[in-house]
Amino acid sequence: MDVLTKIKSLREELSQHNYNYYVLDNPTISDFEFDQKLKELQDLETKHPEYFDETSPTQRVGGAITKNFETIQHEFRMYSLDNSYSKEDLLDWEKRCQKILGDVQLEFTCELKYDGASISILYENGKLKRAVTRGDGFQGDDVTNNIKTIKSVPIKLKSDFVDKFEIRGEIILPLAGFEKMNQELIEIGETPYANPRNTASGSLKLQDSSLVAKRPLDCLLYSIVGNNLPLETQYEGLEKARELGFKVPQESKLAKSIDEVFDFINYWDIHRHDLPYETDGVVVKVNQIQYQEELGYTAKAPRWAIAYKFKAEQATTVLDSITYQVGRTGAITPVANLQPVQLAGTVVKRASLHNADQIAKLDIRVNDTVFVEKGGEIIPKIVGVDKTQRSSNSEPVQYITHCPECNTELIRNEGEAQHYCPNFYGCPPQIIGRVQHYISRKAMDIDGLGGETVALLYNADLIQNYADLYELKKEDVIPLERMAEKSAENLVNGIEKSKEIPFERVLYALGIRYVGETVAKKLAKHYKSIDAIANASLLDLILVDEIGEKIAQSVVQFFENQENITIIERLKTHGVQFEIDESTNSNLSSKLEGKVFVVSGVFETYSRDDLKKAIEVNGGKVGSSISSKTNYVVAGANMGPAKLEKATKLEIPVISEFEFNELLNG
Repeated sequence: MDVLTKIKSLREELSQHNYNYYVLDNPTISDFEFDQKLKELQDLETKHPEYFDETSPTQRVGGAITKNFETIQHEFRMYSLDNSYSKEDLLDWEKRCQKILGDVQLEFTCELKYDGASISILYENGKLKRAVTRGDGFQGDDVTNNIKTIKSVPIKLKSDFVDKFEIRGEIILPLAGFEKMNQELIEIGETPYANPRNTASGSLKLQDSSLVAKRPLDCLLYSIVGNNLPLETQYEGLEKARELGFKVPQESKLAKSIDEVFDFINYWDIHRHDLPYETDGVVVKVNQIQYQEELGYTAKAPRWAIAYKFKAEQATTVLDSITYQVGRTGAITPVANLQPVQLAGTVVKRASLHNADQIAKLDIRVNDTVFVEKGGEIIPKIVGVDKTQRSSNSEPVQYITHCPECNTELIRNEGEAQHYCPNFYGCPPQIIGRVQHYISRKAMDIDGLGGETVALLYNADLIQNYADLYELKKEDVIPLERMAEKSAENLVNGIEKSKEIPFERVLYALGIRYVGETVAKKLAKHYKSIDAIANASLLDLILVDEIGEKIAQSVVQFFENQENITIIERLKTHGVQFEIDESTNSNLSSKLEGKVFVVSGVFETYSRDDLKKAIEVNGGKVGSSISSKTNYVVAGANMGPAKLEKATKLEIPVISEFEFNELLNG
């Protein structure tokens, strides 16, 4: 087989596997096998650049930078949809259609209304040509580089169709991916994203497409548009889109009557909560395209389609009061205290008001009658005020100016929505929150000590910071509520054992804002000791791989605080690890000295932790992500294809665990 034939064969095979995994959710080979084939293709393409193809599976890693998104005129306008909120509205819509069309038998296509960012993707001669956001319906932004990173969007079609057409759909962020992204933000002290829809929309406007590639975006398609398309119905269009390789949800249904439409709506009003992504309604379309053309459009929307919006589970109650919570970082969150009300199977007594701007936007006041919904079907939120019920002597809310816990004057940084209490070492919730973070499982993991016990210790004046933990004695804690002699002994022993926790986890445990697990490990490996980090300049920190200016500024500010330095010195005297234990690196050899490894996948002869330890005790370093500084990627089963693509792009050797052993054994 000649080289070009081999390259084409690999591209076709990998495209099919990609389709099986991301569109059908039915992989037929392991991630490791996929990665090995992708590596083989990348190697061949690198050696033979004359065979470059923009539709190759190797071209999905991203990396293109878009400083300014070009505005593109839509060839076919992207209309909005009229909304309906009752079955009576749908019956009225059906009557309007029948009045225009006469006595014809209508069929309807029912599709779930996906809550994402609208996109129109142009294909020419079977290849993805351009992707444009909805914008104002007449024109939008060219986000082609970003859309190409989404694995469920075909770069090349699976079968022939017309030479030129556009396909419309929604870019969404599945709930599992959204929750994972938010958890990572919370761990580094950042504000989590508000909802999947806005996050998906914001992702499309990121300037660096390699960042978009890291986000678990998906694309659900629902409509093919173009001139003289060989399609007779909307439902046929959905089936054709699937045949071409697009991800079209199987939940869509052909309804022979409006009663079948109601059956579809009734079913999904209940079962929508089982879906992996957010949906807020059903889109009903006249199925026959001939009738769509006859019905035409109003100034804003097609007459042949309508959106039925599910009723958000909502309740009415009275706002009794507003209180303010102080978080570990000092962020202030206003909370609405409500008269108890049943909502979505639970009794709701409280709801977040987010910040001062939200209170002002709602013009919400104490004793108002308010409308409460389950935001994202999970967190209660106030969505409105029934001002007809408002008392004539009602007064606007005056947002607090001082901390409700320590009475320190609040600050609000430019560009931030939240107010903060700057009393870092004197505000009880901040102190308790920091100690709770310090003892958490991913930090010091202190057995026998939980969050409630931390609060008890603080309230009993036994601790003021995490250094005080190491001076606790069994007899100090026995008098605490629910603390018997054995549990007190376990607590003290757990604190003592935490002195063995390695430096990178200690650094994370300190609770420096924006320094999560990965950043802490990166800083610890680079600087080796807490003193070196404390003495690093802002520029030095920024030059560390993956450490941005915001993180660097936070680190510098932390070590400029003399109280932080004092606490760290106390922790040192108690034996807490504040430097890398270099002695472990000399246990075996220095064969891997100066080499940086990234470990990815599942291994047969090692656990991931054992493999990382083997690298470190032989003088090597373990990186968290692939960069130009990486020397080797050790790949096991289920290694992500994006990592393999990046390694190949940077020409970094990808080795198996057995090849790693050969490297160790000379």
